[in-house]
Amino acid sequence: MNARLAAVSMMTPAQLKDEWQGVTKTPCPRLSRKLLSLALAWEIQAKAFGGLSRQTQQKLAQLADGKTRTTSVSAGMQFAREWQGKVYVVTTGDDNVVRWNDRDYRSLSEVARAITGTRWSGPAFFGLKRKLAA
Repeated sequence: MNARLAAVSMMTPAQLKDEWQGVTKTPCPRLSRKLLSLALAWEIQAKAFGGLSRQTQQKLAQLADGKTRTTSVSAGMQFAREWQGKVYVVTTGDDNVVRWNDRDYRSLSEVARAITGTRWSGPAFFGLKRKLAA
C-alpha cells in the first residue's frame, strides 16, 4: 500500500481521475490536483483500514446538516427522564455499558425502546440531542 500511496503523488490529473474511478467506483469530483491526490490517498487508506467508524460518520453528517447537536455519552454519566408519570434513571458504567433496572444495554436507544415500547432515538429521548436555532 505504501508504494500505491507514493504513486498517487506522481500521477497526472488524468491518471488521478482514472484511479479515483477505479478505487471509488464513482465519478471523479471536480477538485484541484492537490486536493484530489489527498482525497484519493484517503480513499485508498480507508479501503485498506476500514475508513471512519459509524459513529464518526453520523457525527460528521450531523455537523454538515447543521440542524441538531448531540452531546456525547461518556462513562459515569447519569440520565433521568420522566415518562408517563414515572421517573427513569439510567447510568453509563466505566465500561460504557448502559445500565437500567439492573440490566445492561448496548445503547440508550435500547433503554428508550424498553421504557416506551416503541423505537426511539436514545439521545433524543434522554435530552442529549437538541435542535439548533434556525
